[in-house]
Amino acid sequence: MAVKIRLSRGGAKKRPYYRIVVADARAPRDGSFIEKVGTYDPMLPKEAENRVTFKEERIKYWLGVGAQPTERVARFLGKAGLAEAFKPTEQPKKSAPKAKAQERLREKAAKAEAAAEAAAEATSE
Repeated sequence: MAVKIRLSRGGAKKRPYYRIVVADARAPRDGSFIEKVGTYDPMLPKEAENRVTFKEERIKYWLGVGAQPTERVARFLGKAGLAEAFKPTEQPKKSAPKAKAQERLREKAAKAEAAAEAAAEATSE
């Protein structure tokens, strides 16, 4: 059974409140779960200490057993120091700028470099 550590939404309309739960990967988002291991309140300011809360021992247990956190939960765990920091996946080549846009970026960088050199020469003289 694949187990995930993920968010389960609660709260009223336009007032979200999430539980951080351990659930079977096949279960629906707000459906059955194995254990509640924390909460996340996005309505609180980012610097609020109770915006994200964890049961640290249980999180460590489930990570040790092989539960996979979702991207958002992995970011929370990385900031809390409970797991290694989340590294976003590489951007696909399909979304990279096309040839003309890359050419314009190179030209812009060259112009900026030339301007910086000219400014350095002007200050040294």
